[in-house]
Amino acid sequence: MNARDPQLPLQPDEASQIGAFAQAMWDEHIVPELTHYIAIPAKSPMFDADWEKNGHIDTVLRRAAQWVEQQKVAGLTLEVIRAPGRTPVIFFEIPATKAGSTDTVLLYGHLDKQPEFSGWRSDLGPWTPKYEDGKLYGRGGADDGYAVYAALTAILALDRQGIPRPRCVGLIETCEESGSFDLPLYIEQLGKRLGNVSLVVCLDSGAGDYDRLWLTTSLRGNVTGTLKVEVLTEGIHSGDNSGVAPSSFRIMRQLLDRLEDAKSGHLLPTDFHCEIPPERVVQAQTTADILGEEVYKRMPWACGGDGGPVLPVTTDPLQVLLNRTWRPTLSVTGVDGMPSISNAGNVLRPFTAFKLSLRLPPLVDGNEAALKLKALLEDNAPYNARVSFVPDGRAGAYGATGWNTPDIAPWLSGALESASQTHFGTPVGYIGQGGTIPLMGMLQKGFPKAQMMVCGVLGPKSNAHGPNEFLHVPYGKRLTAAVAQVIAAHP
Repeated sequence: MNARDPQLPLQPDEASQIGAFAQAMWDEHIVPELTHYIAIPAKSPMFDADWEKNGHIDTVLRRAAQWVEQQKVAGLTLEVIRAPGRTPVIFFEIPATKAGSTDTVLLYGHLDKQPEFSGWRSDLGPWTPKYEDGKLYGRGGADDGYAVYAALTAILALDRQGIPRPRCVGLIETCEESGSFDLPLYIEQLGKRLGNVSLVVCLDSGAGDYDRLWLTTSLRGNVTGTLKVEVLTEGIHSGDNSGVAPSSFRIMRQLLDRLEDAKSGHLLPTDFHCEIPPERVVQAQTTADILGEEVYKRMPWACGGDGGPVLPVTTDPLQVLLNRTWRPTLSVTGVDGMPSISNAGNVLRPFTAFKLSLRLPPLVDGNEAALKLKALLEDNAPYNARVSFVPDGRAGAYGATGWNTPDIAPWLSGALESASQTHFGTPVGYIGQGGTIPLMGMLQKGFPKAQMMVCGVLGPKSNAHGPNEFLHVPYGKRLTAAVAQVIAAHP
């Protein structure tokens, strides 16, 4: 065991060395490794049905596992766990260096990616990494291929200085962007090997700005699936038959009107709403005071009809934050059954299919919401049209449930504040996120007393899932150092 007294708080020179170590590791090792990672189209199974045959997920998993092992962390053991027909996971264990410690810190990330999307800058691309002005562009670097490298670097930063820490385990999955439907199997298999998890560090979240450490306080759930409306077996001449056969698109509009007020975007079924906890409203107001109009101005608005930008749903920063974190919203993210405009003849189309993404408040059960959404859309179809809603995922896990952080222990609150002041020079920020990380709900059920440090590099304009995604490298360096400092403060 290390000779350093584990009861001593982290000294300024130690914190400074942690920051310097993290910066050097990013410059010399992490950025080059992530450059290789971005170039590999390791799309999540939902977007690559032949993922196993194509081998891209295996490639990024193997590279990450090799990198972890090459760092020669004392006592580290690593295993790539595979179940037949399931995406694999990396599981590594590192014994405690703090005498008498029986707790475990669980560090989480994922390596699978969203699909390409369109609209990338002419000199950029999803699989074409480019490092420019401190930003590493390309798909998946920020969401969140960096996580396994940053997590291990945080541990190394402590060990190299002899700063005691608890046992650490890493869990890196390859199915997160598909809803983590393979993850419960591995959580069950690992069972007692996870240990007494008292702190979870999840590096798959976002930041309100790049000027402070941000702690995520909540995550929305999500239901995705395909809504299809069929009226004909083949396309027919619209001049002869429009007004006789109903438009599949018009029926689609009627079905969506059951779900959403088209004018306001408000979701109509009360089952998809929950009461917002008062403390989250107070935190959102504090964050709104910090970020102000930037919470909506940072978006890439198109030019509107009067020459100014398109307007947001609301310009009240508090309501913007609550809308994107604690209120349900509907997005149509894909379409089938419609030819491109250049190939669109005067034909009444036989069907219309929309890919729906329904974001749910943190306290709404995702699977129950998926089943209620299916019934809402399919029952009593207009004109007796053939309507089907097929949720993504697997039976029993059709929807992903959100997450609301448990009460933050005084030690963690103090450690977060100290880490933010040390490595950013500003107080810690608290923010809800609109995205979904299914693991968090699973872990909170399995380890109800564990503290949760959910954070990440997805700050303003980083644009995960869309074009020109980037990883803000200077923020990644400071976040890594902050994680190390919080682990060191674990009681």
